[in-house]
Amino acid sequence: MHQSVLLTSLTKNFTEKRNTMRQIRALRIAAVAAGIALMATGCGATGKSSTSGSSSAAAGPVTGLQILVPNTPGGGYDTTARAAAKVLDDEKIATNTEVFNLAGAGGTVGLARVVNEKGNGDLTMLMGLGVVGASYTNKSASKLTDTTPLAKLIEEPGAIMVSKDSPYKTIDDLVKAWKADPGSIAVGGGSSPGGPDHLLPMQLAGAVGIDATKVNFVSYDGGGDLLPAILGNKLGFAASGAGEYLKQIESGEVRVLATSGAERLDGVDAPTLKESNIDLVFTNWRGIVAPPGISDADKATLIAALEKMHGTEAWKETLKTHSWTDAFVTGDEFKTFLTEQDKRVADVLTKLGLA
Repeated sequence: MHQSVLLTSLTKNFTEKRNTMRQIRALRIAAVAAGIALMATGCGATGKSSTSGSSSAAAGPVTGLQILVPNTPGGGYDTTARAAAKVLDDEKIATNTEVFNLAGAGGTVGLARVVNEKGNGDLTMLMGLGVVGASYTNKSASKLTDTTPLAKLIEEPGAIMVSKDSPYKTIDDLVKAWKADPGSIAVGGGSSPGGPDHLLPMQLAGAVGIDATKVNFVSYDGGGDLLPAILGNKLGFAASGAGEYLKQIESGEVRVLATSGAERLDGVDAPTLKESNIDLVFTNWRGIVAPPGISDADKATLIAALEKMHGTEAWKETLKTHSWTDAFVTGDEFKTFLTEQDKRVADVLTKLGLA
């Protein structure tokens, strides 16, 4: 009797262990299958897909997005990149967007990084006219035409600025002194030759009858580096976007003599060049690109995110705050624009003997 009970107990324990092992094995198989299914979707938490098609654009907030700024903190590219990142994150279009600076050679160090990151769908770069010119004047092997264009974001007029202690009170005062001795007046800009801060004074010189080859242009690597030179009276005048210096303009530390747009700039008490009888209208632009060779799905996801950002009230308020003009175009239209800008800048620099 005792042996029979013992045998029954052992048999019962064996059966229970076997059933438990089968349950564990079944759970493992289910987990593997679920993992394979998740990988097949290519989405997960990233909001991106490695497969073709545009369905990934609606898969949720973009994660892992990086925006490279190719010059120093405080300049126009930096301000625009951080403003865009804030709207993307605040509006839950993206999460934890990283903005980082990689300055050097007028933006071409950053450009080379982007071009060399072929296929990286998480990396983007905030750029503009300055990088187009720098790619020629710095003899860069990388060109913006090598990148994947995503969107043009903004335009803004240039501003002719001096410190509060400058002897030049009006644009007429400046032009009179400049024409008398062009080489004696240092002209500063936050871009390399070929960039907007260089092209504006060169075209201004031509418009007032000064030989552009005699202009004493001093290049700074972004608005963050240019500002101390303005405030420290190291320049006769500076040419750059007013949006980068609104605080200093409002406080009176920087005086704007004229702006280069077709109309007056909101929030800046200064005439346009046209109003001052100088026949010149000039605007700068900024946009965002990705490395070459990214997938169609990644490109669609990034463009969709920027389109959502552009449609928000927060972005409209950002444009107003920085006195930027909305100039939003994407994809192939932006690609065509970049190609045209590249050719125009190359032609101008060739005439100046800089390319």
